[in-house]
Amino acid sequence: MADKIQIFLPGEDNTELPLSEGVRAGFLSPAEDFQNGTLNITQEIVKNPASTFYAKVNGTSMIDDGIADGDILVVDKSVEPYDGCIAICFVDGEFTLKHVEVRKDCIMLVPANKAFKPIKVTPDEDFIIWGIARYVIKKLK
Repeated sequence: MADKIQIFLPGEDNTELPLSEGVRAGFLSPAEDFQNGTLNITQEIVKNPASTFYAKVNGTSMIDDGIADGDILVVDKSVEPYDGCIAICFVDGEFTLKHVEVRKDCIMLVPANKAFKPIKVTPDEDFIIWGIARYVIKKLK
């Protein structure tokens, strides 16, 4: 499984920062140099505080989905797992981050990196989905 995940609980951050809406990735316009209000990032990304935690990714099994080593995930345990979701799973004593694919006879945990093999989860394994990844926070280079 190779990836390791560090888990952190969100704090009570009431800091509001200036928010500029409508930032374009195209041509500049002098009329867009203004702020539209404030944003509390914790309130924006943590919808269910009692069931949300942050997880720091250690590994590259999800790199082709833009989730890299060192990224921070916002994970919500109250979200019902669904086919194709990206989840933190606990399999036979180890945590892993993978896509969940529901099949007739099993669940497949599928990486987003061809260097890693999918994990077939059968009823014989100790398996639980800890939470569904809702956001990725990453530092730009």
